[in-house]
Amino acid sequence: MATVRASTLLEPGRIEVRDYPVPTDLEPGAVLLRMVASGICGTDKHTYRGETVQYAGTPMERTTPFPIIQGHENLGIVEAVGPGGARAHDGSAVEVGDRVVPAPNRACGTCRNCRRASAYVLCRNLENYGNSLTCSQAPHLFGGWAELLYLRPGTAVFKVPAELPSEVAVLTEIFAVTHSLERVAAGRRPGGFRPGDTVAVVGVGSLGMSHLVKAALMGAGQVVAVDRSPLRLALARRLVGAATVLVGADVEGADPAVRAEVLDLTDGEGADVVVDATGFRGSFELSATLVRDAGTILEVGAFVDMGPEAFNPAVVCGRSLTVMGVGGEDLQAYAGTLALLARHRTAIPFQDMVSHVFRVDDAALAMETSLDPMTATKVLVSQMLPVRTGAAAPAGPVG
Repeated sequence: MATVRASTLLEPGRIEVRDYPVPTDLEPGAVLLRMVASGICGTDKHTYRGETVQYAGTPMERTTPFPIIQGHENLGIVEAVGPGGARAHDGSAVEVGDRVVPAPNRACGTCRNCRRASAYVLCRNLENYGNSLTCSQAPHLFGGWAELLYLRPGTAVFKVPAELPSEVAVLTEIFAVTHSLERVAAGRRPGGFRPGDTVAVVGVGSLGMSHLVKAALMGAGQVVAVDRSPLRLALARRLVGAATVLVGADVEGADPAVRAEVLDLTDGEGADVVVDATGFRGSFELSATLVRDAGTILEVGAFVDMGPEAFNPAVVCGRSLTVMGVGGEDLQAYAGTLALLARHRTAIPFQDMVSHVFRVDDAALAMETSLDPMTATKVLVSQMLPVRTGAAAPAGPVG
């Protein structure tokens, strides 16, 4: 029996590479991908550390069904298609050899939220590749840190433009989450986001970095990167250029020095939009101190339950703040995201977001490497891309 290798998270802190049978009897409409690359997301790090409660306080609250194969930021080449064929999200036929980005989630299409055309991530029966599907059940290969990835029927897939390098295409899912900024831009004054506004991003890991770049492309007058990692701040400068103001700070708490610096940058007003992208406690409080009166706080980082925080809602009411939560990407954002990455691929060094590339057999080392923000940015697990052992050192001061 032919087998493939996959990194398997048996329990928090314990990764083991195992062999699984190659799926041979695909369901009608299923797609089998030969993996090109898969990113390590902040959610993957939380799960590895044992912070496994997702959708906390909602009807979808759940914990990780170990063992799992992690990896939901995926890029692959179609290896096989189930009987009857499959369609990409644009309606075209999925063919063997197509290079595609699959959606990280699969909605049921029948629950109340699906029938109401809510964001598909609100499906009451949502399945998440690399998160909610255990590999203990056949066909096992439900995560991207493997040689093959099995996509169940109805999973949205998006064809990658030929001119878009794989090193950039693998970033599609996290950039698709930046539809959040487009939602903010649709808001009316005194809130919203307009060209010339100031956008501050608290925590510029890959998700925050994507928002930083997208804000600049949408016409922000200045973007402010707040992070404690000199490596990440230097990367922000490379990606966005002179419009970026770098603020070195611990983002887990309301730092008066950071607030003073952002107020100084904005004539005492505060940022028009503050994106909280850390995934750690304390950063929401900091974000609230950085936003202007009637401004918008965009929460994109609190997907995993890190525990309650004390926050007085009178601040939101008294300052007429808008708080918008975004639980993930939007299927309607993928086509535009792929086009955006392709259009700006030579002007913006998106590939510099990737600091390390490891093979599946080294997935445990990949995870440990990704946990250190001082030495790593985006870390990939890949059987096809060249192995990469580290990012370039920061060029000059970043404060």
